[in-house]
Amino acid sequence: MSAQPGPSSLKQVPLHALHVSRGGKMVPFAGYEMPVQYAAGVLKEHLHTRASAGLFDVSHMGQIMLRPKSGRVEDAAAALERLVPQDILGIAPGRQRYALFTNEDGGILDDLMVANFGDALFLVVNAACKDADEAHLRAHLSSTCEIVPLTDRALIALQGPKAVAVLEKLDPTISAMRFMDSGPRTLLGIPCFVSRSGYTGEDGFEISVPAADAERLVTTLLADPAVLPIGLGARDSLRLEAGLCLYGHDIDTTTTPIEGALEWAIQKARRKGGAREGGFPGADTILRQLAEGAPRRRVGLKAEGRAPVREDAPLFADASSTNRLGRVTSGGFGPSVNGPVAMGYVPTPLASAGTALVTELRGSRLPMQVVKLPFVAPTYQR
Repeated sequence: MSAQPGPSSLKQVPLHALHVSRGGKMVPFAGYEMPVQYAAGVLKEHLHTRASAGLFDVSHMGQIMLRPKSGRVEDAAAALERLVPQDILGIAPGRQRYALFTNEDGGILDDLMVANFGDALFLVVNAACKDADEAHLRAHLSSTCEIVPLTDRALIALQGPKAVAVLEKLDPTISAMRFMDSGPRTLLGIPCFVSRSGYTGEDGFEISVPAADAERLVTTLLADPAVLPIGLGARDSLRLEAGLCLYGHDIDTTTTPIEGALEWAIQKARRKGGAREGGFPGADTILRQLAEGAPRRRVGLKAEGRAPVREDAPLFADASSTNRLGRVTSGGFGPSVNGPVAMGYVPTPLASAGTALVTELRGSRLPMQVVKLPFVAPTYQR
């Protein structure tokens, strides 16, 4: 395991001072100092987001613009399809799509969002992977695209059922956006990129804003009584209940999209017999697993009792078995579910809902059951 960076080596996001002034408990995360919770605490922040609107700072994530040298966004889309198994050419202007960088073994290098701005593609990638992602793009797409990291922008997410009512006070056209609509908007006179996307499984928005204007926008949003600042702790519990993968935990370079139960993210055009079949790293493995199945699958898991089952807990077939069949990749207490929830990998024959398993918790064996994901149904505005 690599050493955690010391405090002096940690980077700060543009909203760092605001987090501290609001009482945010700052912790190291992906090389940055980030708020894990505020005074309300993780449980209240989680439930507030489900009932009202939570504001998350995700400025540590990477924002990259792919500008086609030809001036044709189709050329940038076709180029990006060489690195991901998604139908990028099929993303209409003003829309975005979930995508996956894959390696030659079919493993996942990172997951990302790709938006078509009409003249360029706008990518949002994970903080821990953003330097490698940029190098990956430069190595493969430099002849076709200008790769422009947007290091002078912050990124925030406003999530929850009241998010639309809060944001339409700044732009009345916001409410007309559908799930996965994305593009430039002006908020408080500030040029922003806004997408209607569910970072937590709730209806909501992600807003890219110039760093110099981020505090003014965020202070205005937090002045609304419906909005509370939310930290990484509630982010994790909200995403877990929504069955959303956390890169580096539920998916990584050793898991394929099919093992990760992400085949829904591979459109027909890139599958066998599709208009642009294959042509991305690991296509042989991924397309074979699409047709024949993968040896293991990511599943939802519920345990008896109230004690949360954490990441890396082993999974066995029964209480007496010593043969470890799989492991938990994310786990914790689900405030909305009011009980422990987890995700993990098991052999595919054991991936059906209702399958009984056993885990180990503080030296004792604890019954678990495979359940359907998500634990809490999403409220996306399609």
